[in-house]
Amino acid sequence: MGRIFGKNGIRGLAITEITCELAMQIGRAAAKIMASPNGKTKILIGRDVRHSSYAIEAAVCAGLCSAGADAELLGEVPTPALAWHIKNSGAQGGIMITAAHTGAEYSGIKLFSSYGYRLGEDSEEDIERLLLDNPDEIEPVQLKRYGWITRNEYALEDYKKHILEAAPADLRGLKIAVDCANGSTAFTAEDIFTELGADVLMLGDTPDGQNINSGGSTKIDNLMDFVVNNKCDCGIAFDGSGERCLAVDEKGCLVDGDVIIAACAGYMKEQGTLRNNTILVTQANNLGLIRFARSNDIATSTAPTGERNMMRRMLECGFSIGGDPLGSVIFPDDMPSFDGQLTGIRLLEAMKAQAEKMSELAGIIEKTPQVMFSVPIAKKHREVWKNNRAITGLIDEFENVLGDEGRIIVREIGKEAIIRIRIEGKDFTAINTMALQIAEVIKEELSEE
Repeated sequence: MGRIFGKNGIRGLAITEITCELAMQIGRAAAKIMASPNGKTKILIGRDVRHSSYAIEAAVCAGLCSAGADAELLGEVPTPALAWHIKNSGAQGGIMITAAHTGAEYSGIKLFSSYGYRLGEDSEEDIERLLLDNPDEIEPVQLKRYGWITRNEYALEDYKKHILEAAPADLRGLKIAVDCANGSTAFTAEDIFTELGADVLMLGDTPDGQNINSGGSTKIDNLMDFVVNNKCDCGIAFDGSGERCLAVDEKGCLVDGDVIIAACAGYMKEQGTLRNNTILVTQANNLGLIRFARSNDIATSTAPTGERNMMRRMLECGFSIGGDPLGSVIFPDDMPSFDGQLTGIRLLEAMKAQAEKMSELAGIIEKTPQVMFSVPIAKKHREVWKNNRAITGLIDEFENVLGDEGRIIVREIGKEAIIRIRIEGKDFTAINTMALQIAEVIKEELSEE
């Protein structure tokens, strides 16, 4: 059996791959790894709106309680709500049952530390070891006291109150459409944005356990049409877990994470809240964002993709904003994780403060054309391909051709035997040809044959 944790936790088909048996074992392992050194261990549990989440939640709780840990159930909450509650509750950690932006047939499990951050890689490896290599260490034993299960009936209300306190924007005069992707923000978004004064029109706010991510940030076409047809100032879209936020301008055009980061960072600089005058980006962010920062005397720092990597760098360096093009944005002063609703408020606040339409705000960066290809390779070539001169020589040659007008990023994807090629440059035809040539050389050099 392969290792089970990926960049986004554990994810697979609900019940058949993310089985109840696996979920119970994860609960037992988590109880051991997260155990309090000074008394009782309490783990907070949140779930998304998929029908399968109830069964997985029950199994996780059975594992925790059978190992002596208490479980506090928050119910159906956005993932960032769980992270925030962990940080402020004194719990030893948390478990979120969610498959984020994927369809209802999937399920997943994310683990969080006592600080509300994604559980560290070392701790995840310890849990993998218990699950895959040493399951005898988490076999049930007779205990004097098993864990309790309690329910937090105020989890959503407390989270909404925190968001409103963290971002008390004045959104009066704005007519906005909000697409909750039939996910957990359907229980919070209308209240939050209405409380801030906006005239709110809702989409994707009727989750039924099967329609999660049928709209929202991963399928934003409906919102584009809705904004135009209803003459909204803009639209905001979340994913099913409430982590991502993308926007649509009044013309129905996409406003992606690069634009959101630029708009928020520019406004934060004006307000004196852009710490170290720096934004954190990933290799996935468009070169246009880097150029925006440079032209506005803002520095950029790059971290590997993924919430855990980004948050670690932000805490180490003291940055106050970072994110990726998909709308996963972190404001670490206010939340220990990506939070789509907080991001949406900050974007609208920046737009209103600068008295611009969303389309005008989106024009603050000029996107550089980009192409991307993914090429499967033989597992034996993982990592060692970087020493292949046929590949690296061609990359070097094309980098010299692009100079400062573009960039080439070639890297492996997570734990998969896949190399992703991404090239940016002014001439789309040229960079597409370059990407195809690099992909062809990789196939020739690194295939199974």
